Formats: sequence, structure tokens, C-alpha cells
Amino acid sequence: MHEPSPKILIIDDDDISAEMVARALRKDLPDLQVLAAEDGMAGLEVLRGRGPQPCTKPLMIFLDLNMPRMNGFEFLEEMREDPELRRNVVFIFSTSEAEEDLSRAYDFGVAGYITKSRVGRHMCNVTDLLKSYASTVILPA
Repeated sequence: MHEPSPKILIIDDDDISAEMVARALRKDLPDLQVLAAEDGMAGLEVLRGRGPQPCTKPLMIFLDLNMPRMNGFEFLEEMREDPELRRNVVFIFSTSEAEEDLSRAYDFGVAGYITKSRVGRHMCNVTDLLKSYASTVILPA
């Protein structure tokens, strides 16, 4: 049985950062569907099918923490309380290296915490990680 290829939802108010991630992912995985949202509220709209782009599973979410309107933690709280959304796989991609943020993110059950400063020019490492994760792990439908 062929598993459908995963989609990535990037939730980040930094257009440059979001585009860098999207471009790197599309380069290594040209068939990958990459969706984008500018903050947590827009991300929830996409996940609930109210956004301009259809959102189907399996899905991995790449989430920034520091955003206007609804930050990453507020997004995680609302998403984890929603029975339709709570099983989504989330990777944090943030500028914050604060231990408090790291611990809090893992308390919400994130799959990984990646700091933007550690990635730098090595975005290929992140795409390799996501590619390996998506091809190895069975994602919830």
C-alpha cells in the first residue's frame, strides 16, 4: 500500500524564513505540498479547511513561536485541545533558545525543536531530517 506523501504547513510571520524553508523543502522534495500561514490564527484556519489552500493529511507543521495575533504556544494549546487537530506532528522552528521555551514546547508534545540560529546556511540538514522522518514514521491520518 502506497502512503500519500506528507504535506508541510509552515506557520511563521517572517516571510524570509518561511520562504527559505519552503524553497529548501521543494528543492529536495519537488512533489511535496508546502502550505503557509503567517501566524497561529491563520494556521488554525488552514488546518480547519477554511484557508485558501486545501489541507489534507498526512501533515507536518513547522511552527515559529514568536508571532503576532496568536503565537506558537497559543496555537499549540488550541490545536492540542481540538480532537480533529491534536495528532498533528509539530516541529518548532524558532529564534528562541530559552530553556523555558524548549521545555514548554516539549510539554505540548512537539516532535522536535530547531533553532534558526543553529540551522543557518545548513538548511539541507533540516530538509534531510524532515525527509527521513516523513519516510520512516507513520503519520496519523
